[in-house]
Amino acid sequence: MKRLVAVAVMFALMLAPAGLQAAEKEKAAKAKAPVKKTVIPGSQAPDFKITNAKGKIVTLKSLTKKGPVLVRLTCGCSGCDKELAYFQALNTAYKGQGLTSVAIFREPDKKVEGYVKKKKLKMLYAVDSKGAAWKVWQTKKMPTNFLIAKGGTIIAVADGCDPSGLLAKKLSERVAKLLKTDAVNVQQAVKQQAAKPKK
Repeated sequence: MKRLVAVAVMFALMLAPAGLQAAEKEKAAKAKAPVKKTVIPGSQAPDFKITNAKGKIVTLKSLTKKGPVLVRLTCGCSGCDKELAYFQALNTAYKGQGLTSVAIFREPDKKVEGYVKKKKLKMLYAVDSKGAAWKVWQTKKMPTNFLIAKGGTIIAVADGCDPSGLLAKKLSERVAKLLKTDAVNVQQAVKQQAAKPKK
């Protein structure tokens, strides 16, 4: 009997490392498994808040109660810089009709402060040098734009840099549809602005 118990214990000890290895493999596989994307068109926008340039906390929920919101995760690189003019034109075109544009810069505070003055930025903006917003919005791409309807449903996600203004033009058409108004061709608006003589 003692011999049978000893054999059983020995057998159990031999199998234990294999069981532990299987558990470790399963744990590692779960850790590598991609996080399910929930920030997609048709879903509710994440609970998100920013501290604006005046130090006031602004929640996305409070903005989407008023109307549609365009959230732009961006930086001051040359591509984003060239594209900014189109998003400024988009903001100007629809701001009076209820659109709120929010630019979130992944740059140091001082750099953004100078950039905003130089570009005469007329939209709500915030600084997120650590990139927390990119985690909340489940993206690593810069820039990434999220068009959100009044009430908080995500309508469109447009990522990547497009210095030609085509991406901004397509978003302008989506904004116009949401606001039930005529679309503004932001590419044309930027060309016209550039052609005006500087004072």
